[in-house]
Amino acid sequence: MIDGFSTIANAATAPAHDSFIEKKSEFIGDACHINTLDEALVFVQSVRDQNPKARHVAFAAIFGAALGATKERMSDDGEPSGTAGKPILDVIRMGKLTDCVVTVTRYFGGILLGSGGLIRAYSTAASMAVKAADIERIVPMQHYCIILEYPWLGRFEQLLEQVGGKEESKEFTDRITMHFAVPAANAEDFEARVREAFNARARLERF
Repeated sequence: MIDGFSTIANAATAPAHDSFIEKKSEFIGDACHINTLDEALVFVQSVRDQNPKARHVAFAAIFGAALGATKERMSDDGEPSGTAGKPILDVIRMGKLTDCVVTVTRYFGGILLGSGGLIRAYSTAASMAVKAADIERIVPMQHYCIILEYPWLGRFEQLLEQVGGKEESKEFTDRITMHFAVPAANAEDFEARVREAFNARARLERF
């Protein structure tokens, strides 16, 4: 994941939402968490379906942090080039957000706003949606696998908790195979603690 970034936590079923009116045109901002472009496009389509009489539903999305390489997508949806999708994308970038989509729906009020007015309006609506959102910090994680003897489990789980780690899966056979993740900033300290606690008998495998 990307260091120094956050994401919008709101699900697509309950997006962050706000709106305002500029010269009789209503601009409605919605924002939610997504992981892929397909999820973003599904959300955009759902907004269009909910607003069949709207003139435009512009959007921007940044996604792919979980895969280690973010991508961007935007659409002016019929507004003059650069006056809708780009201002929305700029709001996401300025907020250092990833894995999210922001839409701005416009109900045309009959008064032309000009390029500058459109840019300000779409930026404002996007900013209002982001401000209304639940924001979560993205914590880069180091993923591991370890094989443990049964008597070691309690001690290992204690070490994992001390560094803010999270168990992902556990398989019980003659021994215990555990997949887990540790905040990347704590990874070296955690590895040293494991070596000390188990005299190098428990081997960590990084992913």
